[in-house]
Amino acid sequence: MGVGSVAMAAWLGASAADAPSPPEERPGGDTTVFEVGRNAFSFPAANLDEAGRTTFAVGNSFFRRNWVEAPSSTTARDGLGPHFIARSCGGCHVQDGRGAPHDASQAKFARITEQPVALLFRLSVLNAQGQPEPEPTYGEQFTNASVQGVKAEGKVRIRYTEVPGQFADGTRYSLRKPHYSFANLGYGPMHPQTLVSPRIAPQVAGVGLIDAIAAEDILQNARDQASRSDAIRGVPNQVVDAFTGKTAVGRFGWKANAPSLAHQSAAAFNGDIGITSTHFPKEDCRPKQQDCTSAPRGSAGASHEIDDDTLEKVIAYQATLAVPARRDFGRADLAQGQALFERAQCAACHRASYTTGESRFPALSKQKIYPYTDLLLHDMGTGLADKRPDGVANGQQWRTPPLWGIGLIPDVNGHSFLLHDGRARNTLEAILWHGGEAQAAKQSVLTMSKAERDALVRFVNSL
Repeated sequence: MGVGSVAMAAWLGASAADAPSPPEERPGGDTTVFEVGRNAFSFPAANLDEAGRTTFAVGNSFFRRNWVEAPSSTTARDGLGPHFIARSCGGCHVQDGRGAPHDASQAKFARITEQPVALLFRLSVLNAQGQPEPEPTYGEQFTNASVQGVKAEGKVRIRYTEVPGQFADGTRYSLRKPHYSFANLGYGPMHPQTLVSPRIAPQVAGVGLIDAIAAEDILQNARDQASRSDAIRGVPNQVVDAFTGKTAVGRFGWKANAPSLAHQSAAAFNGDIGITSTHFPKEDCRPKQQDCTSAPRGSAGASHEIDDDTLEKVIAYQATLAVPARRDFGRADLAQGQALFERAQCAACHRASYTTGESRFPALSKQKIYPYTDLLLHDMGTGLADKRPDGVANGQQWRTPPLWGIGLIPDVNGHSFLLHDGRARNTLEAILWHGGEAQAAKQSVLTMSKAERDALVRFVNSL
C-alpha cells in the first residue's frame, strides 16, 4: 500500500473532525485533520464527501507516480521532458511536503541527493526596458535532467559560507549563505548577465484554502499596510492567469507569480516535468537545443501530454489536502510566544486568519482559516535578494509564506530547511535572515532573551 493509500485508509477509519476544539487549533477550519508524523500533509480534507474522496484518490495517483519517456505503452503518463528536474509532482513535493537543497548531512531521509531536485532555478536576462526575458540558451528555468538522446542542460553546484552574528545577550549565531554556479553546461555558456533565482518546492497542504481567499482580502491587506506608520508596505503581484487570460492577484509561488492553483499546477507540470497541457502547450526548447525540439512527444492528446480531465483531478487532489491541526494548543509557553510574535510585529505581514469565499470545491467554502500570511510582496532586504524582477515583484521582494504546518516539516521531510532556497536551517535562522521591511522585527528578536526566543520559536512551530 502506498503512502497516499495509508493516509486514505486512516481517514476512512476515523473522522478527524469528531471532537470539538477552539477555532485556532483548527487552522484549516472544518477541513483540518488531527495528524502528525511522516504522512501529516497527505490526508484529504476532513469534511470531504465521497465523490471528493474518489477524485482525491485519482489525483493522488497522478501526483505521485512517475511520468515516463515517450513513446511508451503507458500513454496516460508518457511525455516526460525532454528536459526536466523531476519525474513527478511528488518528486519535488515529497510526502506533499517541502523540498530541500542537497545537504544530505543534516537530513534523515535519503531523498535529499547530491543534485537538488526540489530546488529549481529561474533564469532571465534584462532587456533594454529593464524587463526580464528568458536566458537565450537555457530558457526561463534551468533543468539538470533529460530523456535519452537529449543532452542535459547541466549540473548545479551549491556551496555555503557562514555569516556570523550575535544576540544582545551575547549569544553567537551563524547563518549560512548559499552560492550557486552551473557546471557541465550542455549547450554552451550562459549569457554573462544572467539573473538566477533559486526557489524550493513548498508544502502542498492548504493550497486549496489559499486559492479560496478572496482577492479583495489580499488587496485590503495592502491598503491597510499603506496606512501604517512603520516600514511595512506589502504590495500584491499582478499576473495573467493562463486559464482565464485575465490579469489577477498573484498568490502562489515565492514571488506570488501564479494567480490560481490551476495556473500554478499546469505551469509546474510544464516547467518541472516537461508535460504540456492545454494552457501550457509548448516545451521550453531553445533555438540551440535542436535535440530537445526533435524529441518524441507524449500521447495524451494531439497537442498536449496531460489531458484536461487528468490535470483537473491533480488540481483537486492538491486543493483538498488537509492542513494538520496545531500541536500543544493552549500551553502557557505558546501564549507567551504568540505575545512575542505580535510584539515583534511579525503579525503585520503574517496575518493570522481569513474566512474563505465560495470555492468550486464546496468543502473549502466559508472556512475560518489560520494560514499566517498576507500573500503580499515585501522588500526583505539585500541579504535575501535575487535581483530578478518577476511581474510586479522586484529583486528584493518576496511573498509572505504561510506558516501553518511549519513545525511538522522535520517529521514529514526529515529536515527543517526554510526560506525560498532552503538556506535557513531552522525557524530562528529564517527569522534572522529577515531584512528590509522586516528589519525592525528582526531587531526585536535580537534583543530577546534566550527564553523569549525559545518561546517565540515554539509558537511558530506549533502553527
